Amino acid sequence: MKDKGRTRGTFKVYLQWPLFLSVLLVILTAAVGAVSIKAGIIVSVFTIVYIGIALWLYFSRRRGILAGLIAFSSAYDQSRQNLMEEMLMPYAVADGTGHLLWMNREFAAILDEDRNSYKNITAMFPEITREMLATHGEIVSIHSAFGDRKYRIDLKQVVVDKLDAAVADNGLEGQGTFVTAIYLVDETQTLLYMQQINDQKLVAGLIYLDNYDEALESVEEVRRSLLTALIDRKISKYISGMNGIVKKLEKDKYFFVIKQQYMAKIQEERFSILEDVKTVNIGNDMAVTLSIGIGMNGDSYNQNYEYARTSIDMALGRGGDQAVVKDSGKIQYYGGKAQQIEKTTRVKARVKAHALRELMENKDRLLIMGHRLADIDSFGAAVGIYRIAMSMNKKANIVVNEVTSSVRPMLDRFVGNPDYPEDMLLTGPKAAELVDQGTMLVIVDVNRPSITDEPSLLRMVKTIVVLDHHRTSSEIIDNAVLSYVEPYASSTCEMVAEVLQYIADGIKVKTAEADAMYAGIVIDTQNFTNQTGVRTFEAAAFLRRSGADITRVRKLFRENMKDYQAKAEAVRKAEVYMDAFAISECPADGLDSPTIIGAQAANELLEIRGIKASVVLTDYNGTIYFSARSIDEVNVQVMMEKLGGGGHRTIAGAQMEGVSIEGAKERLKEVICQMMEEGEVS
Repeated sequence: MKDKGRTRGTFKVYLQWPLFLSVLLVILTAAVGAVSIKAGIIVSVFTIVYIGIALWLYFSRRRGILAGLIAFSSAYDQSRQNLMEEMLMPYAVADGTGHLLWMNREFAAILDEDRNSYKNITAMFPEITREMLATHGEIVSIHSAFGDRKYRIDLKQVVVDKLDAAVADNGLEGQGTFVTAIYLVDETQTLLYMQQINDQKLVAGLIYLDNYDEALESVEEVRRSLLTALIDRKISKYISGMNGIVKKLEKDKYFFVIKQQYMAKIQEERFSILEDVKTVNIGNDMAVTLSIGIGMNGDSYNQNYEYARTSIDMALGRGGDQAVVKDSGKIQYYGGKAQQIEKTTRVKARVKAHALRELMENKDRLLIMGHRLADIDSFGAAVGIYRIAMSMNKKANIVVNEVTSSVRPMLDRFVGNPDYPEDMLLTGPKAAELVDQGTMLVIVDVNRPSITDEPSLLRMVKTIVVLDHHRTSSEIIDNAVLSYVEPYASSTCEMVAEVLQYIADGIKVKTAEADAMYAGIVIDTQNFTNQTGVRTFEAAAFLRRSGADITRVRKLFRENMKDYQAKAEAVRKAEVYMDAFAISECPADGLDSPTIIGAQAANELLEIRGIKASVVLTDYNGTIYFSARSIDEVNVQVMMEKLGGGGHRTIAGAQMEGVSIEGAKERLKEVICQMMEEGEVS
């Protein structure tokens, strides 16, 4: 209405302009008359005629002109209204609460018979909230569905504080009230085409037989070809069932390609081939297991293949018998139920030892680092690498920021010992000051950069070596020039003891060093009862020959009364969940290393009959620490990965911040229920 009044005033001024010009003509006539009376009379006649016409137009035709302009304006507004009504794009207007004030025919056609049921846009599209309607001039896009169609909903706020009449007509109150324009873009067909294109993409995959040689050896020679043929047939039938192609690269390696449309099915089945191939039995004592690596949604076929190679490396690094899918930046794990099989050959250890020696020969200094809150396996392995560096006349330092009570007795044997320099042990900041081009960093007992003792060193040092026995996760140290990760090894100390025997001849391990590495094996294997193989005892025998004393190690790791009472309290308060999972919490007050006590309590709970896995939670310095243990029926590594952690199949842990003990327990129980539903518990 204000705009119409302003328009009318503008045209009124235009109609008055002839009258203003009449005044100028009168002045002109007077000026001409002063020069020539005859000329003045002639001009005055024309002036009088002009003034008469101007007055007639102003008084007689003004109303008709204004009426015509207003009629045109009204017709224009009606045309614009009709255009909005007939617009092919569904369009509607809602108030600040989401109530639909007006809609065009296309929008009404979508509602059809449901128009009375959906008077509010938030009822039509639950994804839209009232807060979203206030877009502050920006366009907000939301994807949703209504009926069997999918839409992109564009919202834009329109301020109506100057349109008083519109406010009154729409029943809105208050100044500065807004309405929201709603546009619906039907993207059903577009999404369908996109899905069809996505389904036709090719997925690259690799299949490795984990224990091919060992399985063949368990079958008499005349039947070995039959075993191989049956395995080939299982794999070929599985891939052919998805219209894919499979090519045997080596005796125990396969490459396959399938369309992406089949991925949802095989992921839902959790890669049934993993269990199916184990049923192949022609007298072999050992079931055959597979590792599968898949790459998808890369920028090219070549990148998908690289993703597949990364995935198969992760599957093998996690112990085999599982599938790993790398979907661009996302990694998913399936399987991993079978107990990993120890490799009896030491060829890999010898190759890695020689590679480590070559790297060390070209460096002047070694920095050796374990994980945060180092345990005895981490410290013992670091001491073993330190002895290698000393034998090669290289400067070396062990990075330790915080010493736990479990490591303190062993560490005290090196502090103040005249056989070792004062700077043998350094904190992270001190070690960072020594970094130069001739520095090499050796990471032991950890392969996740976030939980190393000093993560900043990973960015400062160019040459990094990783030695670890934990299964790899999606978070890995990806810039290592040498990575020796063996999840079947009982401990990192076992791996370092083997490297010591191959890296050079005549390395003399001192008694304190042998004790430290022997203690690492003893603690991680729980006195040679957990994940112990032939090579574990061979490594222990080597350390025993080097001077390790069993009695001395046992005395060093006796517990004090407070620690023992805390462990007993954790066992006493244990809750048995779903008749198979022992869950408890360990008190932290007055303990130097409550997380270590929690881990020991988890080990104790496994001794209870019927318990498949135990988890002990410890609230320490505002962080909830999970210590999970199992014997063989539950993969606690998968359990802890769902909580953001990781570890071994039978020994794992996680950390959680910003939650209470009770909240952490509830999250743990949700994970256990999920694993039970997905069949990940034997």
